[in-house]
Amino acid sequence: MKSLVIAEKPSVARDIARVLKCNKNINGAIEGSQYIVTWGLGHLITLADPEDYDKKYKDWNMEDLPMMPEKFKLEIIKQTAKQFQAVKEQIHRKEVNQIIIATDAGREGELVARLILERAGNHKPLKRLWISSVTDKAIREGFMNLKNGAEYQNLYDAAMCRAEADWLVGINATRALTCKYNAQLSCGRVQTPTLAIIAKREEEIKNFVPKPYYGLNVKIGNILFTWQDRKTKNVRTFQKDQILSLLKNLKGKSAVIVNIKKTPKKSYAPLLYDLTELQREANKRFNFSAKETLNLMQRLYENHKVLTYPRTDSRYLTSDIVPTIKERLKACGVGPYQKLAGKLVTQPMKESPSYVNNQKVSDHHAIIPTEQHVQLGHMTAEEKKIYDLVVRRFLSVLYPPYEYEETKVTIEIEKEIFSATGRTVKNLGWKAVYEKEEQEEEETEGVQELPEWKEQELLKPIELILTEGKTTPPAHFNEATLLSAMENPTVYMETKDKTMEKTLGETGGLGTVATRADIIEKLFSSFLLEKRGKDIYLTSKAKQLLELVPQDLRKPELTADWEMKLSKIARGNLKRTIFMKDIRGYANQLIEEIKTGEGQFRHDNLTNTKCPVCGKRMLMVKGKNSEMLICQDRACAHREVVSRTSNARCPVCHKKLELRGKEENQIFVCSCGYKEKLQAFKERRKKEGAGISKKDIQNYLNKQKKEAKQPVNQAFAEALAKLNLQGNDLRKE
Repeated sequence: MKSLVIAEKPSVARDIARVLKCNKNINGAIEGSQYIVTWGLGHLITLADPEDYDKKYKDWNMEDLPMMPEKFKLEIIKQTAKQFQAVKEQIHRKEVNQIIIATDAGREGELVARLILERAGNHKPLKRLWISSVTDKAIREGFMNLKNGAEYQNLYDAAMCRAEADWLVGINATRALTCKYNAQLSCGRVQTPTLAIIAKREEEIKNFVPKPYYGLNVKIGNILFTWQDRKTKNVRTFQKDQILSLLKNLKGKSAVIVNIKKTPKKSYAPLLYDLTELQREANKRFNFSAKETLNLMQRLYENHKVLTYPRTDSRYLTSDIVPTIKERLKACGVGPYQKLAGKLVTQPMKESPSYVNNQKVSDHHAIIPTEQHVQLGHMTAEEKKIYDLVVRRFLSVLYPPYEYEETKVTIEIEKEIFSATGRTVKNLGWKAVYEKEEQEEEETEGVQELPEWKEQELLKPIELILTEGKTTPPAHFNEATLLSAMENPTVYMETKDKTMEKTLGETGGLGTVATRADIIEKLFSSFLLEKRGKDIYLTSKAKQLLELVPQDLRKPELTADWEMKLSKIARGNLKRTIFMKDIRGYANQLIEEIKTGEGQFRHDNLTNTKCPVCGKRMLMVKGKNSEMLICQDRACAHREVVSRTSNARCPVCHKKLELRGKEENQIFVCSCGYKEKLQAFKERRKKEGAGISKKDIQNYLNKQKKEAKQPVNQAFAEALAKLNLQGNDLRKE
């Protein structure tokens, strides 16, 4: 008899098959003497379209809402139907006596496998492989410690409840809004609160009134002392008269040192990376989008096998990982990390609460290197950047703290207090892990090198310097700060309910580490967000949507409420039937609210360009990296790409060039005024022998043509795609 192993993706299946000594390729699987390894392609099964319940749902009509299936149907995803049939065939083989679920260890991974098994009609016993990396060692150890599949039934129930709830709320509300206002409007429990958070920030910026403030510095030699109010301890004031009076009274006076305080201090390395923190860091340092970072991490995890599971929300390790640390250090200790890792390998490895905490790890520990030997030469430049961030962070938590002595010198001039701070490094500690430039930048920020003074020493001459500025509004969101807001949206909650705040904090806020990148991308592709430089702005469409959507869907509290209940289901403390009954009632309430709404939707981006398909005027919309014309009629599928930001650089100012026009008339245009026809660009780059290749250009043009042909509104198909990213954790692989 044999065991059938179901992995989430082909790459992971191949790794498992190799470890299990399966080497015979069969239809959609790899077979060995004891095991057969097959795979999904991400999700093979999804919840059925509305029209699968009733043909009338193929047309979007308000009178048909809400749609409330008594029992949800499952349908095979057409694009991956062939692989599903192959998996089903293996499930029902007579010699297969048990199924081993080896999909990603988490709520959505459980859903991927269970939906396949349910749709295929499986009745064979289940085992569960639960591992955080796909190295040979991790796979071997995982198969030696297989779990009983029944232990994860509640986790599956929670995943299924989330999927069905998002279907009932998201699809019904999206159809209701679209029908009511004859515009492609979508909403969901994650997408809409995210837009509301951005709207709140834009409102704060709009209403902000700058206030002038003033301060006073004293320069003695090369050292700058800062004034501090004796009572308030503030270093600046909004009272200009106060500072001008000080400036007048202190002119020509001497300073006396009243206190020199030396304090030994330590700073510890930042916590290890979870996915969101890594996405934030990569956006700040390299301007990578959240989606780019996740894709790079996925390749480093699946293909190179040098980093652990990326979709984690933990920044700590569990105790059982500590004995493997030295092996991981040997594996990653190559190239620029050789000396840094080498110092640690020879030392005893102690478990430290700064990076080991079993209570703070749920499904997966923090992202760290695996025991797989690293070949940096096989990585792309972008992959190396992400790998470098993770490895240095991993090494830094193993190094001792950064130790320094802080010296604070306080002087007095006519009873007014001024102070300056200096720092002497005693032990570089974890900062030795980082490049010299980064060390210097952090160490010298706001810190001066102070002379060896003594208390009561008289200092003169003094130079008084008036400082002034204005208070600044909050910054617009960029991808890094938006990720932070989604991860911790409690500040945007209206109820200030402590239990809900705690739940949002524990469950990762809006969306999950696995879906936030896709949610942001979808908001751009739905023309609800646009970028100006690095800053993110709401479009007119998004602002109007927030006015029209039911108030509940704008609040993070909805996700908090759901997650509290889903966590109870996963722990076995709440029946899924009770949760789903509440959701059905809530969906009915939402649709009634939309039906009776009195708002209006107005396209304010209409152009005079007529749609070549239906003749109606087209809308000009801005995507994340492109401008498009799309037909205003949601029933018409026509769109045209007007311009797209390319990776080609301007030879004058080196900014990214925009590619405009069609076919042979395409032209590169730069904001500095530079223009160049595509053909001339190709010839110039060919002569230079550098830059973008012919293959790159052709791939880019093919992609542009393909996107131009894609319909904007594919009725339910698109609504479901939107839904998967609004509040649904289903991942597109």
